[in-house]
Amino acid sequence: MTQANKTILRALAGETLPVPPIWMMRQAGRYLPEYRATRAQAGDFLSLCYNPELAAEVTLQPIRRYGFDAAILFADILLVPQALGADLWFVTGEGPRLSTITEQRQFDALKPASDIHDTLAPIYETVRLLSRELPSETTLIGFAGAPWTVATYMIAGRGTPDQGPAHALKDENRALFEALLDRITEATILYLSAQIEAGAEVVKLFDSWAGSLKGADFDRYALAPAKRIIAALKEKHPGIPVIAFPREAGEKYVGFHQATGADCVALDNSVDAAWAAAHVQVDGCVQGNLASSHMVTGGQALVAETRAIVEAFRGGPHIFNLGHGITPNADPENVALMIETVRGM
Repeated sequence: MTQANKTILRALAGETLPVPPIWMMRQAGRYLPEYRATRAQAGDFLSLCYNPELAAEVTLQPIRRYGFDAAILFADILLVPQALGADLWFVTGEGPRLSTITEQRQFDALKPASDIHDTLAPIYETVRLLSRELPSETTLIGFAGAPWTVATYMIAGRGTPDQGPAHALKDENRALFEALLDRITEATILYLSAQIEAGAEVVKLFDSWAGSLKGADFDRYALAPAKRIIAALKEKHPGIPVIAFPREAGEKYVGFHQATGADCVALDNSVDAAWAAAHVQVDGCVQGNLASSHMVTGGQALVAETRAIVEAFRGGPHIFNLGHGITPNADPENVALMIETVRGM
């Protein structure tokens, strides 16, 4: 399938399309009954991630149901820490838990980045399956967590509201913090490169906690690692498009394309679409940015806000998406309404 047939690749190449292509973060997930059935079959979340047939199945489910223009690999950003040697488990109703990296001896026990592939081989097999099974017009997106966001989990051992443990290590032991960030960066380059070799046509870098980095720290620990990863991937895989998502970056979204080499900057819903069109889309493709709460509440507010976002970004390359992942309490009918609204314009 050539790029001409895949609308997301066209938007990422800078083309302004009459109807923006659509996909949705966490589109394979707990809001879908078919996902819940497949996860029950797998037994638990990590078993689902590491079972290529079942992971491919849940990746395909929203494509069958909605006809999204892209499928995103079903995996988790914390598989990289696990591949580096961290203990990882999930607590029902609470989320992930990891062994922590707060001391040099704990860092020294991690594996080198080059050793991640044995653990992550099933993920690459999922990509290969998807590249064969997806409809010919559907783009396959691979992904990884950005180094800062992954580090926040590795340092705290869990998600935290303010990423306080990671900020504390950054301030108290800068050398250890930067060594950890560097190890994650190396592993992320290798991980995404392997996904591309297995068939991913686009890769996305999720920096979910980028917004808690301020000033020079944002430039040093969100922007610089993204630039390094993108440069390495493009050197090895010329032409591969990269989407960067420095969530809640605010004013720091401005110039992020040029500073990092990203082909597209994904926007959260805390920024106004008209502002983003004037200040961010001028540098290239943008993705976003409907509030995920609309997938719960639906109705005329969903339709109106969807139309407003499409209208705001009509003058340049745009991929329609949410400003964050869809939540488990979303109504599948509201997803259908969103897609109908975008494509009906």
